[in-house]
Amino acid sequence: MYEMTRVYLITGFLGSGKTTLLNRIIDFFPKEKKLTILMNEFGEIGIDGTLVQGENIDMLEISKGSIFCVCVKTDFIKGLYELSTKVQPDVLLIESTGVANPSDLKRDLKLPIFSNRFHFVEQFCMVDAAHFLDAYETYTSLEKQIASSTVFIINKIDQAPPEKIAEIKGVIRNFHPEPFFYETTYGNIPLEKFFFPELRAARADLAPSVEQGKASLLSDKDLDAFIDDLLDSPDLEITPPDRLMSVTYQWSGHDLKEVEAMAENLPHEVIRAKGFLKEKDRIYLFNYVMGDWSIEKSEIPKNQVEHKNVIVFIGPPESMEGIERASKTGNWLNMGTYQPFSQTQAE
Repeated sequence: MYEMTRVYLITGFLGSGKTTLLNRIIDFFPKEKKLTILMNEFGEIGIDGTLVQGENIDMLEISKGSIFCVCVKTDFIKGLYELSTKVQPDVLLIESTGVANPSDLKRDLKLPIFSNRFHFVEQFCMVDAAHFLDAYETYTSLEKQIASSTVFIINKIDQAPPEKIAEIKGVIRNFHPEPFFYETTYGNIPLEKFFFPELRAARADLAPSVEQGKASLLSDKDLDAFIDDLLDSPDLEITPPDRLMSVTYQWSGHDLKEVEAMAENLPHEVIRAKGFLKEKDRIYLFNYVMGDWSIEKSEIPKNQVEHKNVIVFIGPPESMEGIERASKTGNWLNMGTYQPFSQTQAE
């Protein structure tokens, strides 16, 4: 068998449980195999990378937008090039931002500079049973994620009645005549069906049809020129599917009741918020998804949490003013908003 890197994509809307599934895969993955994780976050500051658990994880983090949009396309292609020429893992696991349009991924993996190193295997779409239907009616990125996925993991089924889950399946079937579903909590699916190639030898998409090339390495200048030409392509996906932006706030309070007050006063347009908070020498994780929120003790060692007392909020532009009003309930400092798709940052 020719050398290759098998590629798996985890997609799904904000807060659906992608990082939880990612940690399950890390825990399950054979130690003798080489796994690389590419984690993509919408906000300017990455939070989810800290939540990835495991020793000596080889991870590439790309923030400030979707890897499938022009806003960070350069970083994405350069990262893949380094993986294809230097790291060369057995498996590349990509967790995309929850507002990504993944339609171009398979085409990107086949760019000639990668010399047939990457072979796309599966796309998991995480579905938040509690919030999917509301998000689907508002955000077009969900439609694009569904249309390009193959395996649908309906997560958090303990938070939704059976009739709601049945309605979710009906929406997905509008795009797929025979979708493959898992109904679960905490992303608990039988991973051995997807990550042991010897059990899936019959699948045609695992069999390399083209021998890996022996192309010489590109210089930095040549790589930049290649990417410039790629970005000039008329069929490149450069229009974001949804108008969203992020804003980061720093908390300087000492009582988590301030955080609770802010969460209760957030405008309903806010989709997602997450961050690590410190109270009395203890680290907590704040987690907010479309009106539902929690503050839980974090088991991650304090020295591994890079951004303490910082929360990243994601929502449409019209939610920013409401977030600012909610911040008046405590000691919060606006660290700036970020609109990755427009390539502009407002202080």
